[in-house]
Amino acid sequence: MTSSCSKTMIISKCTIKPDETSTMKDLKLSVSDLPMLSCHYVQKGVLLSRPNSLSHFPALAGRMKTDSSGFLYIDCNDQGVDFIEANATHLSIRDILPPASDTKNNDVPQVVKEELFTYNGVVSYDDGTSFWNFFNTFAEITKGVNKIPKQPDFTRNYVKDSKAVLHRESILKLKSKANDFKNGYENGKTAANNPTVEISSFQSLSAQLWRSVTRARKFPTSKLTTFRMAVNCRHRLEPRIDPLYFGNAIQSFPTTVPIGELLSRDLWWNAEILNKNVRSHNHDAVVHGVEEWEKNPCCFPLGNFDGASITMGSSPRFPMYDNDFGWGRPLAARSGKANKFDGKISAFPGRDGGGSVDLEVILSPDTMSGLENDIEFMQYVTTDDML
Repeated sequence: MTSSCSKTMIISKCTIKPDETSTMKDLKLSVSDLPMLSCHYVQKGVLLSRPNSLSHFPALAGRMKTDSSGFLYIDCNDQGVDFIEANATHLSIRDILPPASDTKNNDVPQVVKEELFTYNGVVSYDDGTSFWNFFNTFAEITKGVNKIPKQPDFTRNYVKDSKAVLHRESILKLKSKANDFKNGYENGKTAANNPTVEISSFQSLSAQLWRSVTRARKFPTSKLTTFRMAVNCRHRLEPRIDPLYFGNAIQSFPTTVPIGELLSRDLWWNAEILNKNVRSHNHDAVVHGVEEWEKNPCCFPLGNFDGASITMGSSPRFPMYDNDFGWGRPLAARSGKANKFDGKISAFPGRDGGGSVDLEVILSPDTMSGLENDIEFMQYVTTDDML
């Protein structure tokens, strides 16, 4: 079978289904799942070639449905996942996927597909924590493990293309700089009032990225800039929910300041406002976010609408290198084209561990050039030509 482009030949196509019938039928989408319907599914190259993996994660083999009242849920009907093997001499996936006008695929309600999904009806209903639990479970099953160590929790009642590496030493320097309360009189005064506050390594890195990218964009100092990041709500709720809860258990929140203030202050000030926002996101804040969303339901704004925003995705805490399919430890973690736009940054754990971080940075050419020439940022960065 040959596609419209003669360079692509589909060798085989099959649907991989669970090897056991799912005992779970309808999985209701939670208030944390619904806002994420605008996001594309997690693309990390996982291939569902072992059907017994799907038996433990029935939602991944189901189909999205709506009931008579219009509520969205996942029908865990064991319909499986399409797997296509193709021989291609180019990099375009569009030649082996159905065209956008193909309405025969009814896995997702048409009204939902037309309004929200552009990725061939594939839906994202798991966050990074859930995804990497599945991925690593997949690896364990591939090696012959019969009982998976981390059984996912499906309960839904917990709340009403730049590749840069920052090694551990560089990040520790950033953290030290961000926590140096002697950078100025104002910082020292704040430290006296908050002696126990410590900026994390990731917050220090985020603050430096925010400063340097914003400087490279060369916007007027009066313009507002926003740094958006997500927090894992599993351990923030009271009582805490299962760490293996499967689905979206995250909330995204912005931190916004004038560009002039961001660039005129030092790194500690930049990192401290991010730290303060994260620390304030406790149980009450999570519940308040849910209540506000229910008053005005909307999907996550995917993009950079004012040109001055940065969205931080993924996490250096995800166990991306804990999966061994019997071929040895992964050499690198890379993502697909999903959820990419100017200002999107993804942070992956460095392969060597020890606190190093791999960055995937999406910027306009001019901004990227400015970032690569930003001495303040590049002093912490090394590039890995091998990858």
